[in-house]
Amino acid sequence: MARPSWERYFMSIAEQVATRSTCLRRQVGCIIVVGKRIVSTGYNGAPSGLPHCEEVGCIRETRGVASGERHELCRGLHAEQNAIIQAAMHGTAVLGGRVFCTHKPCILCTKMLINAGVERVYYTEGYEDEMADEMARQAGLQLVSLGDEGTGP
Repeated sequence: MARPSWERYFMSIAEQVATRSTCLRRQVGCIIVVGKRIVSTGYNGAPSGLPHCEEVGCIRETRGVASGERHELCRGLHAEQNAIIQAAMHGTAVLGGRVFCTHKPCILCTKMLINAGVERVYYTEGYEDEMADEMARQAGLQLVSLGDEGTGP
């Protein structure tokens, strides 16, 4: 059996990380790789020490908030945010890194990834956010789909 490409290999790890998610709507996993070394991981869920949505319910569901809207109405952090925060907590640089995330980043995460100095984001599931796509393009942040609809780099 042929060995999968390193991109697929790292994505499989991000998919495993997503299983830790406590979000009731969508399980997202993210890893940050510098060179070919994983330097940080993150999944979507409530801040450390606080009750998770699976325990207290989803405020977005209760209020009927659509996906991609009103990001502030959520207990959880996004997987990309948690991966950047984990790297910062441990003093690990992500400058020049590549992100492998199960889902394409939203505008909030795109802005954070740009400022963190990430060069490329690989994802498998789309997330329609025209503003995020445009900002990524302007900043030179490459967005690469590894899903069935994408062709990769």
